Amino acid sequence: MAETSVIHIDADNWQSEVLDSSVPVLVDFWAEWCGPCRAIAPILDQVSVSMGGKIKIVKVDVDKLPQVAAQFGIRSIPTLLVMKDGQVQEQMVGAMNKADLETKLQGYL
Repeated sequence: MAETSVIHIDADNWQSEVLDSSVPVLVDFWAEWCGPCRAIAPILDQVSVSMGGKIKIVKVDVDKLPQVAAQFGIRSIPTLLVMKDGQVQEQMVGAMNKADLETKLQGYL
């Protein structure tokens, strides 16, 4: 299997990896203790490989960056935000399968 390109976000790389990105970004708000978050992680890894270069996938641990989660009004996890040009384009709450996720993301490429 090809290497995943999912990027883990911290306070230092949020601006450069998400807000200043030249490609659309799928932001996964998650936590280690969240079962559905762990269930969707392999799907995100697969999508990062299959759509590599066309979209960036990043993970934000809500326990480590609560200020970022609060900024976007994240109330349940997993929550996925599609961001383009630093703006939220779509929000998806809960786990979803790979085919549905790729179909949604195609509209932002």
